[in-house]
Amino acid sequence: MGKQRQPEQQAPPVQKIRLRYAKRDRARFTSHRDFGRAFERALRRAHVPMAYSSGFNPHPRISYANASPTGAATEAEYLEIGLWEVCDPEKVMAALNEVLPPGFVMAGAVVAESGSLADGLEASSWEVRWHFADGEREILEAAVAAFDDAEKIEVERMMKNGLRTFDARGPVELLEVLDADTEGRAGLGMVICHAVPLVRPEDVLSALAVVSDFVKPVGPRQTRLAQGKRVGERVENLF
Repeated sequence: MGKQRQPEQQAPPVQKIRLRYAKRDRARFTSHRDFGRAFERALRRAHVPMAYSSGFNPHPRISYANASPTGAATEAEYLEIGLWEVCDPEKVMAALNEVLPPGFVMAGAVVAESGSLADGLEASSWEVRWHFADGEREILEAAVAAFDDAEKIEVERMMKNGLRTFDARGPVELLEVLDADTEGRAGLGMVICHAVPLVRPEDVLSALAVVSDFVKPVGPRQTRLAQGKRVGERVENLF
């Protein structure tokens, strides 16, 4: 890439690039803050010509949108970077992939259009998988049927401002039982529309336990498959 501009040479970005990235394998256990630190190091190592914010303590112009929870694998996380010179998005993506830690993969790159990145993220498609016990599939199918029949299911989750109660049923567009994968894990597929507060797969599992005899599994494998525009009961990535 080009020569890295020093932080004291602040200037408005002349180009913005949007990146889609994945967190795979052991990288799913990293927090959003951990990824942010690794990504900023990768930008420096790849010599991406970043634009910086103004002020006494300038920072590279990076905007994140709707990061997945710690412990979840994902194929569809998004961020936007501001550059002080025009670059080919594909070359920026390739340069970053050469220096990112294992498990972090840049999967797509485009020149940013006008408007907010977050505005295009309407819903997410998830898989939640675990090894079933005997008879658990039948219990889960009954729980899903009870979930579908309910108009509202309130659950609790600890948030920054304390314990909050909210509806985990309304934002869920699709919930279905999945057959076992190659590792023998069955589970659930779900499409969740983005709302406030954001409903997570673990909230859906809590809601199933509210309306049925379902017992939440310990440490299920959560994977965000797509994030972007909702098309019927499907979700399409932005790019």
